Parts: sequence; structure tokens; C-alpha cells
Amino acid sequence: MLPQAGGFYLDGIRESCMRTLILIVSGLVLLAVLLWLARPAYRSRAALFFVLVWLGCSAINLGTGLSRGYSLQEELLVHAFLFGVPALAALAAWWRWRPRAAP
Repeated sequence: MLPQAGGFYLDGIRESCMRTLILIVSGLVLLAVLLWLARPAYRSRAALFFVLVWLGCSAINLGTGLSRGYSLQEELLVHAFLFGVPALAALAAWWRWRPRAAP
């Protein structure tokens, strides 16, 4: 049970963490679907395209957070993970399916 005095603050932290987790998982699912739909020859391009799209989605989410009263300092740390985890997964996918020069 949460203490009465700090309950609202702790509930806000839990809600924020859950929202961040949901957005990260959504990004990973979106990447997986995009790679699944792409032809094998175009999967590296699809992964790079995802990074651009996810950057736009993260920027929109950043603007939403700032408009709701969060400071830029608070939002930047959250968005480092929010953008970074799916983007790193996309870059790993790009590395996996990147075009290789013929020997």
C-alpha cells in the first residue's frame, strides 16, 4: 500500500514508467512488423527507414510531454531510452541485413 502523503507522486512515477515501457515495446513491435513485411533484399533499408519514423514519433511524444508540464531535463532522459532501445534494435537489424560487397 502506498503512503497517503506520497501516493500521488508515486502513482505518477509508476504511470510514467508504464507509459514509457509501453512505447518502447510498441516501437519494437513496429520494427518487427516492418521487417517481417519487407522483402529480404530491402530489410536493411526498412530498418533505417524505421529509425527516421521512430525519431519523428519520439519527437511528437517529447512535444506532448513538454506541453503537459514536464521539463526538458526530465523528458530527455526518458526519451534517450524511448528512442534509443528501438533504434539500437533497428541498427542491429540493419547490420544483420546490410548489403555486403562481393568478395
